[in-house]
Amino acid sequence: MTIPAIIWDVDGTLVDTAEHHFRAWARFAAEIGRPFTRADFAATFGMRNPEILRKLFEPDADDALCAKWGEQKENHYRASVRDEGTQLLPGVARLLKEFADRGWPQAVGSSAPQGNLDLLLSVTNTRGYFGAVVTGDDVKRGKPDPEVFLTAAAQLGADPRRCVVFEDAAAGVEAARAGGMKCVAVTFVGHHPADKLRAAGADIVVGSLDEITAEQVAALV
Repeated sequence: MTIPAIIWDVDGTLVDTAEHHFRAWARFAAEIGRPFTRADFAATFGMRNPEILRKLFEPDADDALCAKWGEQKENHYRASVRDEGTQLLPGVARLLKEFADRGWPQAVGSSAPQGNLDLLLSVTNTRGYFGAVVTGDDVKRGKPDPEVFLTAAAQLGADPRRCVVFEDAAAGVEAARAGGMKCVAVTFVGHHPADKLRAAGADIVVGSLDEITAEQVAALV
């Protein structure tokens, strides 16, 4: 049997940080005098900050402005996580341990900045599970481009064809498929409905990761 390599998205998949992010974006938008709605949030969830900023606020923003605005937003986000904390989503702790016990390599492939992931992996005490952590700061192109997942696979020394990505966003599912990987999508946080995740190319869609077994994951590759 082929041993799968597991690549985890973080926000909405490993942990539920949606409200932290929404409040941070809303505060940032208010600071620059722009609106920000729940619809804006849903339409851009899973993208890197530069793509979000150019899509919603300033199409011609250069890299320097994106970096400045992105850090402004992330300062709000990290303060919220530090103040209120966050927890692993249902099924995640079990799967992390099961995959580790089977000797399956695991990585993070996230659009989030390095500082956010450092904080989240520390708060949830999960850093030790991952042989690689690839962030939005490590790539030039965000999801749905597969760069973040391909980089994670390379750092694990894994063939993309035996990688299984865990995602909750359509852009992430599309990125996994574009990289030649299998994908398990979860609707628990509710950013995207099951039909949209299936249309994006997810191999398995579940309401909660409590519904997934290691045997189902292994069968994908």
